[in-house]
Amino acid sequence: MNILDDLRWRGLIHDSTDPEALHEHFEGTVTFYVGFDPTAPSLHVGHLTQVITARRLQLAGHRPILLVGGATGQIGDPRETTERTLNAPETVAGWTEKIRAQVAPFVTYEGDNAATVVSNLDWTAQTSAIDFLRDVGKHFPVNRMLARDVVKARLESGISFTEFAYQLLQANDFYELGQRHACTLQFGGSDQWGNITAGVDYIRRRGGGHAHAFSTPLVTRADGTKIGKSEGGATWLDPELTSPYAFYQYWFNTEDDLIGMYLRRFSFKSHAEIEALEKETAERPAARAAQRALAEELTTLVHGADNTAQAIAAAQALFGRAELTGLNKATLRAALAEAGLVTAAAEAPITALLKDTGLAKSVSDARRAIAEGGAYLNNERVTDAEATLSPGALLHGKYAVLRRGKRTIAGVEVPDEVQ
Repeated sequence: MNILDDLRWRGLIHDSTDPEALHEHFEGTVTFYVGFDPTAPSLHVGHLTQVITARRLQLAGHRPILLVGGATGQIGDPRETTERTLNAPETVAGWTEKIRAQVAPFVTYEGDNAATVVSNLDWTAQTSAIDFLRDVGKHFPVNRMLARDVVKARLESGISFTEFAYQLLQANDFYELGQRHACTLQFGGSDQWGNITAGVDYIRRRGGGHAHAFSTPLVTRADGTKIGKSEGGATWLDPELTSPYAFYQYWFNTEDDLIGMYLRRFSFKSHAEIEALEKETAERPAARAAQRALAEELTTLVHGADNTAQAIAAAQALFGRAELTGLNKATLRAALAEAGLVTAAAEAPITALLKDTGLAKSVSDARRAIAEGGAYLNNERVTDAEATLSPGALLHGKYAVLRRGKRTIAGVEVPDEVQ
């Protein structure tokens, strides 16, 4: 199967240059690029569409260039709302190196189609303002730049020349990669289509040959928000910002009506395997087989098999289906932080802890839960309403898991200084 046909089946083609020419182009080995601007110290799950698509293309025999915007990250692509806050160059430089390291494991650097990771600061920093205006700016009709949707949306509220000119920088990246690495294809999110086609047109105007492009659709949740965003912020790929456990839970909690789309766009399973999981979701949604499969696959891809095993063990242990003592300290704390973690002193009454964690509305409610057999400490039923949190019950010497009923849990942390 031509890789373009597979991408279409997965719903990964939103826009493209000439479809027939693009399909024919993929019959040979294509050098392509996709870019990531360092606007934060980490990528989030919204970027997975691009890095996973790059991996798909390489597995199909094509040659990836992963570009991290050491230059464009200092400018910022214009948003439809307000002007971006410019980050300090040294901050962007630090984020650039972090993201270069973060995207690197998604591709391989061996073989005939070995990947390359670059920063556009390498060529942009060497160009003077005069040279940039003469060699690049001369080829951009302002009327076309003004017609771009995001620019039109900002004309009344105001847009700086800095953000207005971002399109020139990205277009020049495509041209430079063509000259330096024989790159003939760019892809990116559908919100980048204006910048991408500007690059295709710029290459043509400069006599750089025929260039191709496509965009992937933005992946959203059921409420229409972009994937990776939530009330608590982004779900990051950096384990220091989002733990492997929280990352696993993010995918495991995918809504049933979205899991089929997510499997097609993010999983490397075969078409038949994905269709079987879609069917199982329709017939037995409570089993959450598709969500479990996707969570395991993506957590392994991003964080490795060991962290995935710990995340799965934590999910089972918190609800009494595995031993809590088998969890390492970092995973246990991350899992409890997701559930809701409060600090307390050792020997605190269990009834007070049930109230403080929100598992009970009051101390009397906590006593009722214990009397009815519905309160648990570290998966052991609490039978004494006067019981306290003994130091010997603490996991890793400082954590405890409280549960009410089968599904409602919370965590307790005893700081070292109060033990």
